[in-house]
Amino acid sequence: MWAKKLGSQLGRPTRSVGGWLVSKLFKTRNQVLEESAVQLCRIQPGDTVLELGHGPGLGLESAAKLLTGPTGHMIGVDYSEYMHQMAKERVKEFLESGKVTLHLCDVAAMPLEDKSVDKVFHCNCYYFWPDLRKAASEIHRVMKPGGLIVTTLRHSHVAVLAAKRVMPGDNWRPEAYMAALRDSGFTDIRMEDIQHRNITFQAIYATTLT
Repeated sequence: MWAKKLGSQLGRPTRSVGGWLVSKLFKTRNQVLEESAVQLCRIQPGDTVLELGHGPGLGLESAAKLLTGPTGHMIGVDYSEYMHQMAKERVKEFLESGKVTLHLCDVAAMPLEDKSVDKVFHCNCYYFWPDLRKAASEIHRVMKPGGLIVTTLRHSHVAVLAAKRVMPGDNWRPEAYMAALRDSGFTDIRMEDIQHRNITFQAIYATTLT
């Protein structure tokens, strides 16, 4: 029972004691993954960048600071009302200036135009998507030709949680996610081990055809 409750809060934190504890976990354990995902995206000043499952807003804030060009725009989506509100507070100034736009929605149904996004990143997110292929197809739809998506995770930690039945089903497996990307039209899909601040994590890359 505890594993299912923890998995539910990790996937969609609520305004509760459990959700609050998970938000603290996101801020401490995900910081390196969020910052690294932003760096690995090779964001340019005028890019339109999308973060999936933005959580409390660490990645949003980091990426928005790089979008210094007049057309630079950061978009965040999350289906947790609690995380949505927390991120709104964190990037309040960027929201007011129009540099950042947030949507409370499912990754598989985003209110974004076709071929409108240059770069996409997310961290510790895809495991909780009920239908990986549907989500991957939606991401592919909104990305421009030649666009890059970067996913960061600590596979060893995720595998431990999966063994304890915290992660739902088999979607946590990188192979399942990478297969969904491939089936949705992405190319150059690969996973690399990266060392940063004495932490080893994995980055999964994929691009859309030009």
